[in-house]
Amino acid sequence: MTIRDAGEKLRAGQTSAVELARQSLLRIEELQPQLNAFITITGDLALEQAQRADDELARGHDRGPLHGIPYALKDCFTTKGIRTTCGSKIFAEYIPDYDSAVYIKLREAGAVLMGKTGLHELAYGTTSNNPHFGAIRNPHDPARIPGGSSGGSAVAVAAGMVIFAMGTDTGGSIRIPSAFCGCAGFKPTLGTIDTRGLMPLSVSQDHAGPMAGSAEDLALVMNAFTELGTTTVGTRLGLPSNFFNEGLSPVVAEAFAGAVRRAAEAGFQIVPVMVPDPRQINAVGRTILLREASALMKLHLHRRGDFGADVLALLDQGLQVTEAEYLEARRLRGVFQLEWDGVWDTCDFVLTPTVAIEAPLIGQNTVHGEDVRMASTKFVRPFNVLGLPACSVPVPSSGLPVGLQIIGRKNRDADLLAVAARLVDDSL
Repeated sequence: MTIRDAGEKLRAGQTSAVELARQSLLRIEELQPQLNAFITITGDLALEQAQRADDELARGHDRGPLHGIPYALKDCFTTKGIRTTCGSKIFAEYIPDYDSAVYIKLREAGAVLMGKTGLHELAYGTTSNNPHFGAIRNPHDPARIPGGSSGGSAVAVAAGMVIFAMGTDTGGSIRIPSAFCGCAGFKPTLGTIDTRGLMPLSVSQDHAGPMAGSAEDLALVMNAFTELGTTTVGTRLGLPSNFFNEGLSPVVAEAFAGAVRRAAEAGFQIVPVMVPDPRQINAVGRTILLREASALMKLHLHRRGDFGADVLALLDQGLQVTEAEYLEARRLRGVFQLEWDGVWDTCDFVLTPTVAIEAPLIGQNTVHGEDVRMASTKFVRPFNVLGLPACSVPVPSSGLPVGLQIIGRKNRDADLLAVAARLVDDSL
């Protein structure tokens, strides 16, 4: 069910917010033992918020498209009086005394919180194989990962537990699980969504964004945070001639080629482009992330046994990044941002596969000889470094779900979501 469908039924009196919440809770109860999408389920709060939404609608007070809509929050957004773990043993019993800006906005929009979703420990990984709260499982094949770090949010949406969810994205953490689970996910322009109250990972690269069943739903959620405004969508779609066409699995290559072909049939102009070297951009992004994440967690590193092995290794690695290396990476980031400005002289949007592979098996460390983390992040991390808006939408596939990534100009989020809707919701 889409946000629009649910809203129309609510306002026509064909259902109620309480009934939507109960249906969501039943679905969560049914699938949670198998998929492990949630860390905390807020059933009583959900029914309380849903009843308030119904009472307001009965009085003629309509808060907008998200009024009465069930959703989930990744468990790194603080929620006053509700445990916020960040998927970590360090914060397993942390109960904040304040709300994140994201939760405040969604409450003001009338959305109904069903619970806090699971994630890779500290949002620092791509598998969501969490050693403290258990592995999160892909709804298309529970033997496979959902991607990360926003794995629980993607699973909750893809499995129909909620209508939308919020995730975070520091190196692809919204777009990777969206691609692996077959839902839509959006990383807006850096700074568009207020990240106050988000438990940080990399303060200069953290983004917050929505995950939903369609690009249209992503836009409806985004409007709760910012006025997207009118669109001036162009039709030139840039197809990179370098990097983004390398190392694709056969299923991803086939699905991506089909998406490009259908885009051309729908009237878009496909333009070959050479983009600034993403390998260098990725290296800069990793250096910044390693240094910033380790600085944030340094006070807790004496509790070494309370970290998962993969996260502890990354935190130790970050301690080795020197201040000079970090400052140079920040300088190069600015250089690459300026270089990417030139890409828009030849196209309006850029199309790439979201991830080069389909979802690996739980516990699988390499795919086609490449480290799973590197294979998962290499096409998405550049746009965290650049701060550009990027969306992943599902496209037809002969196998497991495959995502199409669409990248746009800075602060042209409305244009990007409009073209995503045209490419996928309507055309594909």
